[in-house]
Amino acid sequence: MDENIRKRNELLAEKVIKGLASRNMTGYYAKDKETAKELALSLIPEGSSIAMGGAMSCHEIGLVEALKSDKYRFLDRDASEDKRAAMLATYDADIFLSSANAMTEDGILVNIDGNANRVSAIAQGPRKVIFVVSMNKICPDSDSAMKRARSVAAPINAQRFGLDTPCAKTGSCMDCKSPDTICCQFLITRYSRHEGRIHVILVNDILGF
Repeated sequence: MDENIRKRNELLAEKVIKGLASRNMTGYYAKDKETAKELALSLIPEGSSIAMGGAMSCHEIGLVEALKSDKYRFLDRDASEDKRAAMLATYDADIFLSSANAMTEDGILVNIDGNANRVSAIAQGPRKVIFVVSMNKICPDSDSAMKRARSVAAPINAQRFGLDTPCAKTGSCMDCKSPDTICCQFLITRYSRHEGRIHVILVNDILGF
C-alpha cells in the first residue's frame, strides 16, 4: 500500500477509535490482514462458541478458517441441516463476528440486512461482538455512511446473491420494495450500553463490500 495512504489511514483510525471509546465501544487498528486476524483471535478465548453473519471481511483475513478448529466451537449455520435452529443458537453464542456496511469517522456503525439475523445479533444476544472493518468503509458522517451502505454495499451483495432487484441491474439504490430486497432492516449502532461487548478492528486494507 502507498505510504501516504497508510499514514492517512493510521491517523483516521486514531480518530475513529476515540469516537468508539466515547460510545462505550473498543477500537483497534491493524496494519494488515494478518495483524487483524491475530487481534481478533486474542479477543476470543479457547473453548468459546462462535457465530457469525455474512461477514466476507472475516473470511478474507483468514479468521473463519482459523476458528474452525477443535480449539473453538464454531456454529456453522451453512453446515447445519436445521437453519432456524442454527440461527437461534447464534443469540446464545459467546462471540458474534461481523463486519459493517459502513462506519462514520466518529464511531457509528451502519448495517443493512435482509433476514435480520445479522443485525439482531449485533443488537442483542451474543456476549461479545467483534467487527472487522476495512478503512475503505469509513465515511465522514451518518448520511454518507447510510448512502454507502445502500448504494455501494447493497447492490454488490444483491448481485453476489443473484437477486432480482433494481440495484442488482443498475448498480444503484432505487429505494425499491422488491420481494428480493435485502434492505429490509437498518441498524445504526451509536452507543453500547454494555461495556466490553462491542469491539471493532479497523484494517488498513480493502475488504468486503
